[in-house]
Amino acid sequence: MGSKKVGSCKIVVQDNGVLQRVCGTNDNNLKLIESFLGEPVFACGNEISIDSKSPDKAQLFNFIINRMMDEIEDGSNPDSDGTMLRSIISTSAGTSFSDRNLDDGDLFDICSIMVPGGTRKVYPRTRGQADFVDMMRRTDLVFAVGPAGCGKTFLAVAEALRLVLSHEKNGIILTRPVVEAGESLGYLPGNLEEKINPYMRPLYDAMNAVLPRDTVRKMVESSIVEVAPLAYMRGRTLGNCVVILDEAQNTTVEQMKMFLTRMGDGSKVFVTGDITQIDLPGRTRSGLVHAMSVLENVQGISIKRLGAEDVVRSGLVKRIIQAYDNEKCGL
Repeated sequence: MGSKKVGSCKIVVQDNGVLQRVCGTNDNNLKLIESFLGEPVFACGNEISIDSKSPDKAQLFNFIINRMMDEIEDGSNPDSDGTMLRSIISTSAGTSFSDRNLDDGDLFDICSIMVPGGTRKVYPRTRGQADFVDMMRRTDLVFAVGPAGCGKTFLAVAEALRLVLSHEKNGIILTRPVVEAGESLGYLPGNLEEKINPYMRPLYDAMNAVLPRDTVRKMVESSIVEVAPLAYMRGRTLGNCVVILDEAQNTTVEQMKMFLTRMGDGSKVFVTGDITQIDLPGRTRSGLVHAMSVLENVQGISIKRLGAEDVVRSGLVKRIIQAYDNEKCGL
């Protein structure tokens, strides 16, 4: 990669193992970053630097290297073909989200969710996911629909935790419709909390992925995080909190209207669902599908439609979703 120059941005990587994975085999990752930025990147000892007169490129370089180190420390390994690095570069390359143009500072703020006391930073991995995070920051009611594995629930939970643990909101309310599949809640053993817990498991899993389990348990015990079936929202006014309605495709039109009219002053509501997996009986219309149609152009409401390209759970999951989409289209 050449001899060291005094760059406009210099990053010291203390761990040699992390340094090797950042640089890649034969410095292939650094070469890819050079190609993207159009500026030489230098590695000398445990330092990686860029020599550029452009502060914007220096800022991009700083973001990319630090993002790679965060991913590696979280257990990820840069792929030999540069897939992970290309994903990071793709996220950093855009300068606009939704209907506004962003400068680099705004872009980088949007690209990560830092939860106070969290075990990791949370980054959107696609432009669609970054757009969703931007919407949650800008508007009080956000709908996010997309297939399994596109990160809609995880990102909503992470943003909710950030808002509460940074003391911007007082609490989190997690809810979802209970669509019974041969087993009624009334016949399940235990009290209400024990009955509803299996339905709320994905939301607990998302919290545990971001915070230590003891922290999550204490938040639930102190009612900072409240878990409740959708039916228990009737008659309440939910103020200065974050409310997440998960699996919203299984609400009826009446349930969705009831839920949305619970919003109080200072509250944020994130509604997530997958309209390809509606479990409502017969010809019952999905409240999520109806709400997105009715509220599409209402000021203060954002709707993000994620697709197979936003699936990050597994490459195989992405291919499965694409195969089903192709079959539906008759391809």
